[in-house]
Amino acid sequence: MRADVQRVTVLGAGSWGTAFAKVLGDAGRDVTMWARREQVAEDIRERHVNSAYLPGVDLPPTVTATSDPAKALHGAEAVVLAVPSQSLRANLTSWRDLLPPGAILVSLAKGVELGTLKRMSEVIAEIVGIDAGEVVVVTGPNLAKEIAAGQPSASVLACADHERAVAIQRACANSYFRPYTNTDVVGCELGGACKNVIALSCGMAAGLGLGTNTMATLITRGLAEMARLGAKLGADPLTFAGLAGVGDLVATCSSPLSRNRTFGERLGRGETLEQAQAAAGGQVAEGVMSCSSIRALARSVGVDMPITDAMHRVCHEGVDPRQAGAELLGRSRKHEWS
Repeated sequence: MRADVQRVTVLGAGSWGTAFAKVLGDAGRDVTMWARREQVAEDIRERHVNSAYLPGVDLPPTVTATSDPAKALHGAEAVVLAVPSQSLRANLTSWRDLLPPGAILVSLAKGVELGTLKRMSEVIAEIVGIDAGEVVVVTGPNLAKEIAAGQPSASVLACADHERAVAIQRACANSYFRPYTNTDVVGCELGGACKNVIALSCGMAAGLGLGTNTMATLITRGLAEMARLGAKLGADPLTFAGLAGVGDLVATCSSPLSRNRTFGERLGRGETLEQAQAAAGGQVAEGVMSCSSIRALARSVGVDMPITDAMHRVCHEGVDPRQAGAELLGRSRKHEWS
C-alpha cells in the first residue's frame, strides 16, 4: 500500500462516480474511469464531460475513461467501486482477477445486500479475499451535482486501517471537498444505507402534501432507528451524530437532488413503483431495495425499525402511503428513548 496515491481507477460512470472522479482530478490525481457503455467512455475521454449522467460539468484533463475494465485497472494504486449496492457483487466478481495487487479498495456504494444482509465492505472483502477492515468506505452528504459544481462539502472516509483512510484522504482533499477519517465502518455504512430509506419516507410525505413538522419527525425518528440498529451491531453512537449519520440524513431527506426523496415523492403522489421508476429514467432509488434488506437485518437482531418496515410494505406489498402513515401514528405510545 502506498501512502501517496496518484493513479486511481473509478469503476462506474454514474453521477456519483463521475463526481468523485472529478474530486480526485481536482486534487491532482490521474484518474481512469470505467464506463459500461463505450459512448459514455468516449464522451469523458474525448470531450471531458459525462453528458449521460452529469451533464453540464467539465471534468479535469487528468480524468479519462474506457469501457475496457482491464485497461481501466492497469497500474491503479487505488480502485474506487462506484456501482449500485445490489449489483456490486456481480460486477466485482467479474473484475476480481484484474485488480492490481496492493491497490486500496474504496467503496462508494450505500446499501445492505439482499439475501446475505452484508454491508458493502463485507461483500467486497468476501469476493476479493481480504479483510473487511482493509476497505475504505466513502459516505456522508454526497449529492453529486453539488459536489461536481465545486460547492463546499465534507465527507467521511471510514476504514478500520486508519493509514488506508489517510491515504485516500490525501488523494481526494481539495479546495471544496473536505474528507474526514473514521474507524467506525459499521456505523458509517449503516448510516449511508439507512438514510436512503428514510429519504423515501420524507419524499412520500412531501408527495402527500405534508410539511416541515412531518419531515422533522421522520428525520429524527429515522435517526433513532438507524442508531438502534448500529448500537446492536457494535457501531459507535457518536457516528450517527456526524456526517455519516445526521449529515447524510439531512441532505438526502431534504434535497430535490436526492433520487430517493424524489422517488418517494412520486409514490406519495399516487404513482406506482413502475411509474416512478420510468420517470427516473429506469433507475430505481437505492432505498427501494435497501428497505427490504435493512428490514430483514433489523429483524435478524431484534431491532424495531417501524419507518423502514412501512417503506418495505409500501414499495413491495402495495400498501398505500396514507395507510402506512396512519399506522405509524397509531403505534403504541412510549418514552422517546425506549
